[in-house]
Amino acid sequence: MITNSVVAIYDTHEQAERAIKELQESGVDLKSLSIAARNTHTDEHVVGYYNAGDRMKYWGKVGVFWGGFWGLLFGSAAFAIPGLGPILVAGPLVSWIIAALEGAVVVGGVSAVGAGLVSIGIPKDSVLKYEVALKTDKFLLVVHGTSEAVAKAKGIIEGTEHSSYTFHEHGSHAVHDETIFA
Repeated sequence: MITNSVVAIYDTHEQAERAIKELQESGVDLKSLSIAARNTHTDEHVVGYYNAGDRMKYWGKVGVFWGGFWGLLFGSAAFAIPGLGPILVAGPLVSWIIAALEGAVVVGGVSAVGAGLVSIGIPKDSVLKYEVALKTDKFLLVVHGTSEAVAKAKGIIEGTEHSSYTFHEHGSHAVHDETIFA
């Protein structure tokens, strides 16, 4: 089965959450979605994480901030990544990062998040762009799956308020990169 990806960058939590809800309402399988962002609020109040079945709960001052994502997406984690800082991740990207870490995958110049993305076929030059987005407090939304499923998600993402998105076709470089400047 050939898998592709579309990666969108959102400037705000609200934009990313609206995109996830639009994808969900359009029937996109939420198990194919991942979200990642820096946790820039860690010093405001104690924040906790706990598992509830197969989903992680998040509470504290920014519980509402991440609560929507944790409730919708499967698999959640918090990572402290050198160069990026505290990163919150929900969705299959969690397992891609863990697999890269456990397999000691070394991809020169990228973080553990980057290694996870490279492991699913996203080119290193695109990964570096995504890491810059995370460092600048943007939200990364990744949809990974069959050609048909990702094409459907891409069509929905195109209509959302994103700063950019890139469609990655398996075995090739990015075939579409749209950047919108406000």
